[in-house]
Amino acid sequence: MSASLDTVEVLVWGGGTGGAAAAIQSARGGASTLLLTPGSWLGGMVSAAGVCCPDGNELTPWQTGLWGAFLRELERREPDGLDHNWVSCFGYRPTTAEQILQDWVAAEPKLLWWPRCRLLEVERQHSLITAVRVDVDGEQRRVGCQVVIDGSDRGDLLPLAEAPFRFGWEVQEQWGEPSAPSRQRLATEPFFQEQPVQSPTWVVMGQLQNAHLQADPARGIDPDGCPKLPATFERACEAFGLERTLTYGRLPGGLVMLNWPLHGNDWHWGLDRAFGGDPQQEAELYAEMQAYSLRFAEALIEASGGWLQLGDAFPAESGSPAPWLAAMPYWREGRRMVGRATVIEQDLLPLGEGASCAAMPMDAAGALQSIAVGNYANDHHYPGPDWPLAAKSCRWGGRWTGTPFCIPYGALVSAEIDNLLAADKAISTSHMANGATRLQPLVLNVGQAAGAAAALAVQLNCRPANLSPLHVQQRLIGDPQAPSAALPLWDTPWHHPLWRDRQRSALADPTSLMHQAPTPPSGFVSDADSGGVPTARQVSHWPGHLVPDGSGGFTLHQGQGISWPLITLEPSIHHWLAQLERPIDINLVGVVNRWGPWLRVIAVA
Repeated sequence: MSASLDTVEVLVWGGGTGGAAAAIQSARGGASTLLLTPGSWLGGMVSAAGVCCPDGNELTPWQTGLWGAFLRELERREPDGLDHNWVSCFGYRPTTAEQILQDWVAAEPKLLWWPRCRLLEVERQHSLITAVRVDVDGEQRRVGCQVVIDGSDRGDLLPLAEAPFRFGWEVQEQWGEPSAPSRQRLATEPFFQEQPVQSPTWVVMGQLQNAHLQADPARGIDPDGCPKLPATFERACEAFGLERTLTYGRLPGGLVMLNWPLHGNDWHWGLDRAFGGDPQQEAELYAEMQAYSLRFAEALIEASGGWLQLGDAFPAESGSPAPWLAAMPYWREGRRMVGRATVIEQDLLPLGEGASCAAMPMDAAGALQSIAVGNYANDHHYPGPDWPLAAKSCRWGGRWTGTPFCIPYGALVSAEIDNLLAADKAISTSHMANGATRLQPLVLNVGQAAGAAAALAVQLNCRPANLSPLHVQQRLIGDPQAPSAALPLWDTPWHHPLWRDRQRSALADPTSLMHQAPTPPSGFVSDADSGGVPTARQVSHWPGHLVPDGSGGFTLHQGQGISWPLITLEPSIHHWLAQLERPIDINLVGVVNRWGPWLRVIAVA
């Protein structure tokens, strides 16, 4: 064993998507940055964990920051586009995502990445972390630093730094969260001790052999039916049928992300083994998770008559145990840092009747604290029935979408350690709020905000805890490569030429957004006004008879029994559809997703 001393301005303990984003943004901000990851891949859930159907921030007003840049680069690099499944508006291969992030890392001269690291020790002096000791491929190294960012899924760095964190459920009496369990339930029902965090999943990749699942009565194969599966998974296809279960996470080239929450391969047992610090117990847990997911895949392979096979998605250099197994588990939750602010369930919910976004986070002096925008509807994974959650969705663009909310800067800053930031699922949230803050798009932009704050703290020679959120907001909105929204503006897509101006104007009066309608307040925004709606290679013209259903849905009938449900992610098209009172003949421009099925409209011809 040899030991060496290094010094860096910003040190990021990664492994999660937010860690990669934080390191990239820190280096772009001018700080010398070291990214440490436990695995050989750096992308976390967007690549190494195989969660390749992103949830949330799907509308073009929310496609900002590193999330938006990542999405557009995926579109550029995937020859068949991203419209392949029905759980998300986007699907991509894990290798594509990882290559994008590695290319971004390699492009930054101030960013160094050490893969295959193991955290050994975090050194503190009072309220500051001064150094981190790691094992790198068998060599111990001590790295001094000015700012530290925990960009891991599970908050790996927090216990070593003795930073206060939360783990498990909070009682309803603590914050008054409408969906949290009572103190009595938490104390008396074993479920809450057995299920301290949301269930993780070890993703398995499948491969579909042709376009559609063929019915075969002789073998008992019914694409719309529920096949006989082993007892553990017998209800997996009950809600949607076999074909829809398989195409839920379809990706380019017919790859299939098997990450099925309904009696599928979510893992619910012995989760405390991942948080006790015992490598052998963790290895045993991981082996059990992998075996369980493989049994689920094998059951579906048999039920489909071979239409599904195991897929080749993870190369050996990813660290995956097999080409069809993700290189790491998909952790939905871990340790959650106690921050200067905490996001609770009420911070996610629309502010009163008729409102379409949550309250803006303000400090006691009335200053806006927001540094990232999310909109996921909230979703928790446990064994048994769905956990009841307060509603936060609205009808928009022919489909349901989550209403937006904001992450305050204080949720990224440790309450006790002045130079410690969180950039992934370890940000300061309640257990209930974590169900909406844990998704890929928001985590990318939270990571970007943490990286921007770290670089600013270095530049201004101050601690992140003393940094003004306004400085972070201005840096994010003005970023030359991936400008990121601090506020939710329903009417302004990322590509609008006045996007920055509108974000900066909203900073001056954020309370006006609390009762903003989810349609453009000043009328139709034409494609010409918005600088032209961006298009994908798969865009084509779709003539037909457009029929509104009177409840926010729309169908394009093309004759000969062909019809497509319509959706849009563009505010101008949503507003136009919302004013449509009767059927019309129309020529639409869009991209069809045969597995949705839907036509995603981007313009009117």
